[in-house]
Amino acid sequence: MDQQARDRIKKTGPASGARFEFSVTGMDCAGCAANVERALRKVPGVREAVVNLAAGRAAVLYDPGLAGPRDLAKAVRDAGYGVAASREAAEETADRDYRALRTSVVWGGLLALAIFLGSMRRWFPWMPAFLQDFRVLWALATPVQFGLGRRFYGAAWSALRRGTANMNTLVAVGTSAAYLFSAAATVFPGFFRRAGIEPQVYFDTSAVIIVLVLFGRMLEARARGKTTGAIRRLMGLQPRTARVLGPEGERETAIEEVRPGDVLVVRPGESIPVDGVILEGRTSVDESMITGESVPVDKGPGQEVVGATMNKWGSFRFRAVRVGQDTALARIIRLVEEAQGTKAPIQRLADVISARFVPAVIGAAVLTFAAWSLFGPPPRLVFALLNFVAVLIIACPCAMGLATPTAIMVATGRGAERGILIRSGESLETVHKVDTFVFDKTGTLTNGRPETTDVIPAAGVEPRLLLALAASVENGSEHPLGQAVVRRARADGVPVDAAGEFRALEGLGVEGLAAGRRVLIGSRRLVAGAGIDVAPLDGFAEKLAGEGKTVAYVAVDGRPAGLLGLADTLKAGAREAVAALRRSGRRVIMLTGDNSLTARALAAEAGIEEVRAEVLPADKAEVIRGLQADGRRVAMVGDGINDAPALVQADVGLALGTGADVAMASAGITLMSGDPGTVVAAVELGRRTIRTIRQNLFWAFAYNVIGIPVAAGALYPFFRILLDPMIASAAMALSSISVVGNSLRLRRARI
Repeated sequence: MDQQARDRIKKTGPASGARFEFSVTGMDCAGCAANVERALRKVPGVREAVVNLAAGRAAVLYDPGLAGPRDLAKAVRDAGYGVAASREAAEETADRDYRALRTSVVWGGLLALAIFLGSMRRWFPWMPAFLQDFRVLWALATPVQFGLGRRFYGAAWSALRRGTANMNTLVAVGTSAAYLFSAAATVFPGFFRRAGIEPQVYFDTSAVIIVLVLFGRMLEARARGKTTGAIRRLMGLQPRTARVLGPEGERETAIEEVRPGDVLVVRPGESIPVDGVILEGRTSVDESMITGESVPVDKGPGQEVVGATMNKWGSFRFRAVRVGQDTALARIIRLVEEAQGTKAPIQRLADVISARFVPAVIGAAVLTFAAWSLFGPPPRLVFALLNFVAVLIIACPCAMGLATPTAIMVATGRGAERGILIRSGESLETVHKVDTFVFDKTGTLTNGRPETTDVIPAAGVEPRLLLALAASVENGSEHPLGQAVVRRARADGVPVDAAGEFRALEGLGVEGLAAGRRVLIGSRRLVAGAGIDVAPLDGFAEKLAGEGKTVAYVAVDGRPAGLLGLADTLKAGAREAVAALRRSGRRVIMLTGDNSLTARALAAEAGIEEVRAEVLPADKAEVIRGLQADGRRVAMVGDGINDAPALVQADVGLALGTGADVAMASAGITLMSGDPGTVVAAVELGRRTIRTIRQNLFWAFAYNVIGIPVAAGALYPFFRILLDPMIASAAMALSSISVVGNSLRLRRARI
């Protein structure tokens, strides 16, 4: 399902649309996926249906008043395919099919080898005479044709009943032609001799082709299993049990039984079972699963912990807040599943061609047979048959069907490991095409909280004393600016004592006693109003204000003691991210509701030249719309609720995972770590993915463009070269495997 369809569901709600995603079994090629899509779209009430061959998943947008999951499942089964009850059941079915394919390849390979050696009597005259007997070869080929090959016949018949065709049709028709021709030559050799043709059999061709196709599917199944590894690894992170604290003490319970509000205990080295807030204890948590950052994060009372992250050294108790499908891990898994089940716009061409490809190939094969039967050299019938089979076998559309979904699946899995959650293939394709990046300021480029950036003492005052007195008084304040002063003191190793006679002066500042001295901290109006001459500090204050910083005057015992400069500081990596985007030729804009002076000062620090300041939340989307009207392809990077409209309006929205849930729900890509540097990583992942898809599509198209004429005998008039059907079968299998293998290279991409 494309991103627009998913957005429609979210905006309209279940009353006017519902989504059903499920696993489909029995699909072998792009034609199979197209058949399932057509069957689903014929169900009354279905608005959109997308089937992902690589993931084995179907996503359907439908009207619940006209259709339901049972109707959709019935349509898939009527089309000749299976429906798995769950992803786990689908994986079990896939594993079972893989083992069955492996067994078929082993037994079929042994039989095909014997048939091949017996058929090559000119090359292997030492082979036993009985193995060269046509009847023996027929007996050996029959179980391969109708035993191992029954899956092709069943799928081809199912497609024929619906008036469609797929890769199974090509294999069934091609191998049957070789088998039946050989059977006729075995039973009626005199008929051929009277026609001037020495009887020949091609049981080796049909048997080897079937085994090679099965072998290719076995390798594809194994490779496709690797592309879904990200989901399995994420699911494997979820702990199975939790230690719940009750009136009778601790008890171990299944993770499914944990409820919001339960108090849980986590010990060193254990995974945190669900999302919650620490009540008691301090620890260090490895959150690399969520953020992609390898450095553990210190946690204490009041701070949030995320389920499936690893507790490193401290024991603690916490209250469960989000459990089950509401946890961050469950949300990540859903986002990855949705992304892997979507199609990028670049896939549309492949889908259109694949849908018409099989009938066109059958037509080309029939024309090839007719042309060789009429104009070919003797024995014309033999040449016509071999080229007919070669065209059918080599023209496999599987590589085209796998070109895009395998790359998207691997890329979304790799992104999840890096803390980049991609909601759809469209977002992945669009992000690397963006020429304009618009960044929100607070919480996106900055840390989202004020920090004490400057400590400027008055003449004769020690900087550490100034900070110690100010922090001791502010320690009693709950104001963010006051807490910023306390954090700076502790970070610098300055002692922070308890203040006496603390009093908050609303809108002005605070006062109190620290180390026996009366301290006043606040605006210039507050300090000057107390009769203190602050004129010597005004020059420094104007400089700080010019940098967009908040200025706090400090007075001690009725005399000016200095200034504190406070500002929301730039995130580590923000400047490097902006520089990398600009080096790549992209335009970078800061969009904020803050005043112009503050915004421009911080933009200059980040290396951003273009600033749109004092923009109301409701107008942010309008700014994005204006850029798009100028022909720009725009990405919005934000984290707050006020960024949600702009995130939706942009060609692709990138939300920081440390921000508001509504922002993440509105964005196509979520950056779990909150690091602006991952914006560059997301762009690079998109670029590598689209490059891989283009490589896949090029070789898939080139393979068929070159292969079909060669199989039809285009080289024979010039070079006397014909393509053996067995070689065509091997090439067909290798084309699909090469596409999957090329996509798997993304697992090692450095982003």
